[in-house]
Amino acid sequence: MGNMGKGRSSAITVLLLGLIAFAVGAVAAMQPPINAQLALRSAGLTAALISFAVGTVFLLILTLTTGSLTSVSLSGAPWWLFAGGLMGVGLVYAGLRLVPILGVAALTAATVAGQLAGGLLIDRLGLFGVTQIPLSTTRLFGVLLLIIGVVLVLRR
Repeated sequence: MGNMGKGRSSAITVLLLGLIAFAVGAVAAMQPPINAQLALRSAGLTAALISFAVGTVFLLILTLTTGSLTSVSLSGAPWWLFAGGLMGVGLVYAGLRLVPILGVAALTAATVAGQLAGGLLIDRLGLFGVTQIPLSTTRLFGVLLLIIGVVLVLRR
């Protein structure tokens, strides 16, 4: 009985975490159209700069108030640890430029499909320190379904 309870508890935890991730994704869908509106009032790069500046100020305040800044240790860090910010710039800039052309749903669908395909590759190869997870027919089928979804959402 004890193991069955742990399995159920684990499944509930995974479900709750999945719901949190879903909510984060729903909120993330708001960023490209907000930034696209900001770009109408400034140049695209300026809009991206404003977006990152606001985020940077918020993170600085949060970091300083939580005391997290004292735990920084970047000595000997691989170069790719610093690439995330550059990738974020690409994502924000592409989003603010593509929303007026594709719409939010199509942009989001294509982005998520790309993330899933990239995620499968990262999992498969164990890149960036993640645990290797082999490809499976089920996982590949999931990506295929998402790509089909992108094609359907792109059709107006």
